[in-house]
Amino acid sequence: MTIVKVIEVIASSPTSIEDAIQLAVAEVSKTVRNIDSVYIKDIKAHVNDGKVVSYGCICKVSFRVD
Repeated sequence: MTIVKVIEVIASSPTSIEDAIQLAVAEVSKTVRNIDSVYIKDIKAHVNDGKVVSYGCICKVSFRVD
């Protein structure tokens, strides 16, 4: 039987949503093995003086437990 665990992480990037997702996966990969997928729960953009300055996302990362 395969067990899958899900953790929730928040990531941000000054470049794009895609970059924020990549950064989230890269950071989680430092301590978690067997990552299967990432579900994007929420997306937002931080605004300063009428301009988007960074992008953020809340990610649910699922991985198989050994």
